[in-house]
Amino acid sequence: MTWTAFGPMMIAACERFLPPEARIVDDDLAPRLLPPALRLLIRLPAARRALVAGSERRLPGIWASVLCRKRYADDQVRAALEAGVDQVVVLGAGLDTRACRLAGPKVRAFELDLPDNVARKRRRLTRAFGRVPEGLTLVPIDFDRGGLARTLATAGFRADRPAVFVWEAVTQYLSEDGVRATLASLSRAAPGSRLLFTYVRRDFLDGVNLYGGGRMRRDFVERRPVFRFGLLPEEVAGLLAPYGWAEAEQAGPAEYAARYLRPSRRDRGLSAPTEIERFVLATTAAAREG
Repeated sequence: MTWTAFGPMMIAACERFLPPEARIVDDDLAPRLLPPALRLLIRLPAARRALVAGSERRLPGIWASVLCRKRYADDQVRAALEAGVDQVVVLGAGLDTRACRLAGPKVRAFELDLPDNVARKRRRLTRAFGRVPEGLTLVPIDFDRGGLARTLATAGFRADRPAVFVWEAVTQYLSEDGVRATLASLSRAAPGSRLLFTYVRRDFLDGVNLYGGGRMRRDFVERRPVFRFGLLPEEVAGLLAPYGWAEAEQAGPAEYAARYLRPSRRDRGLSAPTEIERFVLATTAAAREG
């Protein structure tokens, strides 16, 4: 696992050193999944300040964006569970702890990722808890190769029951075919299901608007073309519709500031979230029509 896995969890872990009322994300498990050296590093206030400053140099607003997108996903998963959804599926889970933290004893949780990432996650969970938590199933998959529905069924997922699918910070690493293959598999989701996913703006990938992220674009688009897929906000509904999903909400800097930064008074200490990435909440089209 690289910075793409450790970085977001390190940001979440740093929140634990703030008073509860100032935390945007409250993830008590995040520090336990970090390597020992990182756990020790973030205990130092000077190191935490340096990490924030370094991330801001790389992409202004990324620290706040990661915190807010994680809180948004937490809030939406909680809302789905409170509405009676009893399956949580995390696509491209990395080191994320959401399934461990939010899925209660009556909820089945599935985390899917590349085989190497799943093996590392299994080792880290075993070190932290002695075993993979009960009710959580780790599932290896390559999203670009398809087969999601079959893979989930083999792992014990119930396609006839509603689920909440979380696809955070993944779509930009896939080909368009991989994104569409995943959506095609999710088109069989039961009524009442919900889909949460982030996307990177296509005008950023194309270099039309850098949103202050020129350095990130050079690193992830020009030098190492790992960011491959993007959307414009107005394209989201059209992407989802053929696969039976209806856009319910998009969340970006304005929503994050109103819901999380200003209430916690963190808007005074953090740069505004970046415009480069947005979160989408979608529901099954049948549920919207009903």
